[in-house]
Amino acid sequence: HCSLTLLIFCNLKTNKPLLSYDIQMFLRSQVMIYAISKINLPNISIGYDIYDTCGDVSLALRATLQLLKNQSDPQSCLVPADAQSKLPEPKTKVVIGERTSEVSIAVARLVALSSVAQISYGSTSELLSRKYKFPTFLRTVPSDEYQTRGMVELVKTFYWQTVIIVGSDDEYGKYGSDGLVETFSKTDICIEFVHILSAHFNKSDSQTQTELAKLLENIENSSAEAIILFTKESNVEIILEAAIKHKFNRTWIASDSWSSSPKISAIPGIQLAGQVFGFIFKQKEVPGFKDYVMSMFNGTQKNAFVKYHLTQHPLCSNQSEEVKVNYCLPNNQLESEQCLGTSFLANCIDRDESYNIYLAVQVIGEGLRHLLKCDDHRCERSSKFTASELLSEIQKVNFTVGTTRIFFNRDGDPSLGYDIVYWNMSEFNKAIQIQTIGEYLPNGKITKHHVCVLFPPKGSVYNCAKTCDPGQELKKIKICCKVCVSCADGTFSPGNGKSFITNIDKVQLNRQKLIVCTSCFNKTDEFLLWTDPFSVILSFLAVVGIIVTVVFAVLFAVYLKTPIVKAVGGYLCFLELFSLVAGFCLTFTFIGKPTEKIHCVGVPLFGVSFTLCISCILANLLQILVAFNFDLNVGSWIKKLNKPLLVVTIVSGIQVALSVSWLIVKPPVPKETPGKVTILQQCETQSPEYFIAMLAYNAFLGFICFVFTFKGKQLPDLYKNASLITISMLLFVVIWIIFLPIYLTLTGKYKPAVESAAILTSCFSVLGCHLAPKCYIMLFRKELNHESAITEYIRNHYERKGISVVQLIKCCRTKEKNSNSWGVFFDLLLDLYSHTSSRKTLGLVTLGEEIIALKIC
Repeated sequence: HCSLTLLIFCNLKTNKPLLSYDIQMFLRSQVMIYAISKINLPNISIGYDIYDTCGDVSLALRATLQLLKNQSDPQSCLVPADAQSKLPEPKTKVVIGERTSEVSIAVARLVALSSVAQISYGSTSELLSRKYKFPTFLRTVPSDEYQTRGMVELVKTFYWQTVIIVGSDDEYGKYGSDGLVETFSKTDICIEFVHILSAHFNKSDSQTQTELAKLLENIENSSAEAIILFTKESNVEIILEAAIKHKFNRTWIASDSWSSSPKISAIPGIQLAGQVFGFIFKQKEVPGFKDYVMSMFNGTQKNAFVKYHLTQHPLCSNQSEEVKVNYCLPNNQLESEQCLGTSFLANCIDRDESYNIYLAVQVIGEGLRHLLKCDDHRCERSSKFTASELLSEIQKVNFTVGTTRIFFNRDGDPSLGYDIVYWNMSEFNKAIQIQTIGEYLPNGKITKHHVCVLFPPKGSVYNCAKTCDPGQELKKIKICCKVCVSCADGTFSPGNGKSFITNIDKVQLNRQKLIVCTSCFNKTDEFLLWTDPFSVILSFLAVVGIIVTVVFAVLFAVYLKTPIVKAVGGYLCFLELFSLVAGFCLTFTFIGKPTEKIHCVGVPLFGVSFTLCISCILANLLQILVAFNFDLNVGSWIKKLNKPLLVVTIVSGIQVALSVSWLIVKPPVPKETPGKVTILQQCETQSPEYFIAMLAYNAFLGFICFVFTFKGKQLPDLYKNASLITISMLLFVVIWIIFLPIYLTLTGKYKPAVESAAILTSCFSVLGCHLAPKCYIMLFRKELNHESAITEYIRNHYERKGISVVQLIKCCRTKEKNSNSWGVFFDLLLDLYSHTSSRKTLGLVTLGEEIIALKIC
């Protein structure tokens, strides 16, 4: 026979007249008796002693000493006469209890002297996890360490920014509030104040009223979005009754001591206090206990608790006298000697502490089974064992009760979490419905159930100054309260008008949570990045253009002496290709953060490079005009223009002078343009006049080339040179006509990209229309790159028009007297004459530019 003892808080036989009979504590005592009866160990009987401590430390110590009195004098249990001697082995091997941490701490210090295991079903203080102080203490409830972490995670889940913590001057409230402060300090959540209730707070005296009034005043003037009440039930009752009277309507977070309290939830007008979230122990029903309660009044074998219960609340003789409720009424709503039915008692069974008592007894049974090496039929070891041996086996248990896995860590804490509850105060419900909306596990994660709970979309209205305008931020003026102030230069805030939206658990909470931006942030520089897709495309095209231009230069060098190279100006074509390479390279100056010496000179340098390109084309066209102008009266002054290098120098020099003066007088400079959230970095054209003059000059040169080439289209043009130059110049003019209004009106980081795109298009128009066809002939139509092909083409051209080549030769001889460079052209016309069969009268004739290129070279 081994004795197991339960120290349980119950007001069954109390000498305090203000406290009434507690039905739930009666039922919890019956859970312990029921659970012990279910332990099946062969040839082992388990006895128990139950003491009513009434939640008082002195009564609990007296009961503990009474349990251990058989080993020595009670006083020697506290201070042994010989500290080195071994205390006698106690008859009591295990203590179950106490419910509150304050009482458990006192009992744990005493039973540890005899190595008696103590298993609590309700004490959650973190202090009890310190094994160097309480080596024999274990519990079937999680430590407050996990509860405080869970509360912080709950606050973070709902994006509340300020809280109030109310604790109490006992081990439960003190260590719990300290744990909350420590955990919140690791977050950005502000604790407006911490209030520790005095030890006598639950006494109705003037001192309590003064303290309560001060607490209510602080809460009313606070900006806290949640109030955490980490204290015992009797203190909470006083606070919430006052909150109902003042209609606070705040958000409360309940600790496990009152989160499922039927007494608190049944306070009249509790809806006026506000919404309540709470943490409770994992809830499960004790298997078969409800049936046990329904039948425990049958028969004559009733335990002392049942007999005492019948003196307080006898069974009703008929159903009409029974209390018609579906939930357990709090104590003060039951009249003395009110009859109760067994169905009422069954509805009063709680699913948390009762189950934890059941687990505690199951742990003891599992420890005994391992210690005595029992199977279903016998135990190998006798029932004589020490309390320390049983303690050692209990600390090592690891088994499953139903679906609950129970084992203890090195601190004596189980691997159990908390359920998160919400008090549903819907007007459609006649009573408060305490709903489980999630759970918090020791691994630090909150798992939400499929329950829709409605919350204010922008946080509580009690968080002051939450509606800052864009460009403002919240600044603290008190502990947590903030006001709106303007952001400093170079920073920004979107304010409530531009709130960031984050989806929070769409499936489980079925709503969206707005995270209000309440701080100023440094504005970021905005410019065309190298990694921007537009930049990548422009850079790729520029590199392609450079490579193609270099390839063209190589081809022109290889075929330098051929007619087709002479047709595009000979050595002038290399100067034209150089200007195109420069244009492609200038594309890169428009990408990246602008600098004065590199990026801002891109446009003026492009004006110079493209003017050089156009001047080469213009010099080539002037050669054609001079060579084929057979009007002797006009030829004398046009002949003076036939100096290509001079033409290129003069035409380009004008643009160089314009661009240099632009860079000296009012050069483009980097400029910062502040936006709402960024600072735009780009080059500013200080003088639009210079920019427009540069474009106008290039457009004028393009127009002159267009006119010359249009006139040359009448001539025999084997290589279609005039037509292709016409197209390239037309494209150039059209591109910049479109670009100019876009450039002057566009804002943003892509403005330089538009400039770069216009430059690339201009360069590709010349490269593709003027030079690419010539390279195609060099590589794939070599039969056209020969003097005989030109001769045949010209002869056929004039024969179709009925013009005699003889008269053309006479005209050319007249010109030859004034120029020694007509020899080649004259020989070409003789060759044409030798192949001409018809002789007709020749007027003034102008030949194609391909022929004049041969004549000049």
